[in-house]
Amino acid sequence: MSRLILPIGSLLLALTFDLALASTPSFDCAKAEGEVETLICNDPPLSALDRKLAAAYARALERVAQDGYQDPHAMQRGWVKGRNDCWKAADTRACVETSYRERIAELQIQYGDMEVPSPVNYRCGDMDLAVVFYRETDPPTAVMTPMGTNDEGQVIAFLARSGSGARYEGRNVSFWEHQGEAMLTWWGKEMTCKAPNTE
Repeated sequence: MSRLILPIGSLLLALTFDLALASTPSFDCAKAEGEVETLICNDPPLSALDRKLAAAYARALERVAQDGYQDPHAMQRGWVKGRNDCWKAADTRACVETSYRERIAELQIQYGDMEVPSPVNYRCGDMDLAVVFYRETDPPTAVMTPMGTNDEGQVIAFLARSGSGARYEGRNVSFWEHQGEAMLTWWGKEMTCKAPNTE
């Protein structure tokens, strides 16, 4: 049996090419515009997150074509604009990394890449709230839906630093949970929440 043996130089060239591809983002760095895109091109971990996002976005587009999910193009354009605005942040790199991680988690949840856990139901003031905790996303994510509303009332929030318990922050929403009790800030309104089995 004969085996193909490549010269050492060819192997090194192939390895170098693979490493170069692995450290580049999904977009053409020769056409990078602005501080944020340049940063991504020069930062291998951010480039890796960009490729991961591109893969999640491609899967989302497949789901649109096959299963009639909502088209993500408009949301993605808005996200790119927000990511590029990270140059205004005190820590540009941290802003970009957080932006990528949160968008990847959103796509994974919204387009069926994650198994949906059972919701936890809370009574928050006079509002019933269903919360689905996705522990497998990075960062962990909570999807909150006021009962009796459509998906337009749904909010995605991401795990944030907290001294105790678990605190999730989303747009105009904050949810802090500890041992069955929770505090909810919903569009400026603060409420205390309890899970039904703790009442």
